[in-house]
Amino acid sequence: MARRKKGDAISGWVNLDKHYDFGSTQAVGRVRRISNAQKAGHAGTLDPLATGILPIALGEATKTVPFMMDAEKVYRFTINWGVSTDSIDREGEIIGRSDVRPSVEAVKAALPAFVGEIDQVPPQFSAIRVDGQRAYDLARDGAEFELESRRVVIHEAAVTDAPDADHVEITIRTGKGVYVRSLARDLAVMLGAEGHVSALRRERVGPFRAENAVTLDFLADLAHKGAALEGLLPVSTALDDIPELAVTDQDALSLRQGRPIVLLPRQVETLKSRLPAGSRTVSAFEGETLVALCSMRAGRLEPDRVFNLS
Repeated sequence: MARRKKGDAISGWVNLDKHYDFGSTQAVGRVRRISNAQKAGHAGTLDPLATGILPIALGEATKTVPFMMDAEKVYRFTINWGVSTDSIDREGEIIGRSDVRPSVEAVKAALPAFVGEIDQVPPQFSAIRVDGQRAYDLARDGAEFELESRRVVIHEAAVTDAPDADHVEITIRTGKGVYVRSLARDLAVMLGAEGHVSALRRERVGPFRAENAVTLDFLADLAHKGAALEGLLPVSTALDDIPELAVTDQDALSLRQGRPIVLLPRQVETLKSRLPAGSRTVSAFEGETLVALCSMRAGRLEPDRVFNLS
């Protein structure tokens, strides 16, 4: 006899506004306990010292997490000039000091060098694995190691505030894999200064934005009132850029059973016109219910991920 899963069969996304000094794994665990969901995961780690958007998938929504990995992100962060730390944030050990305070004009002039497709070396205090160990564990132990540079994309970067000579706030829009702390480090080097990230907030991850985010306290209050589901966004929220196709009851049944369905020529042409370059992925809906994520091939939809939603 199969073991019964603990918790409720709850599916959807929580657009969490994570608070300071709280890890992503901790946040997922807390949301799962508050909602009593059987399964949970997150789309994109957020440093404990950062605040902001951490999309958390519950139940069937965990099947859509891979589609969030390439999502655009927006970060707003503050560089504190004059002091560099080993972790490139305010919690690290001081490794350098300087009286240099780059002007706002100098920062603005330097930022274009970091826009576009660039090579970036991750911080040593990061979750990247080196010979099976996390880089941040090796760094804390004082081990010497090097991380290889990675090709990343920064779409936009702009100075958005400069409260005083010691601080400058920058907002960036990025692709996947960008490290804000590495950007701050490299910018400081370019400007001949010492600096570290003193504040960091993620304001967007794909369709998940600050405007409709919720806090852990808000979710806990909803659960206390017996209204935990009101804090959920639909499973399909993560599929914002994927073309949708309405299917019949019979076709929905076929897809749920893992069988492909045949498309009408006009459906093929419509979907082709809406598919991003190089993509075959289509989401199939029965009314308002997400049925499956499918690949379009030779005039058919072949189910790749089937959803058990009602």
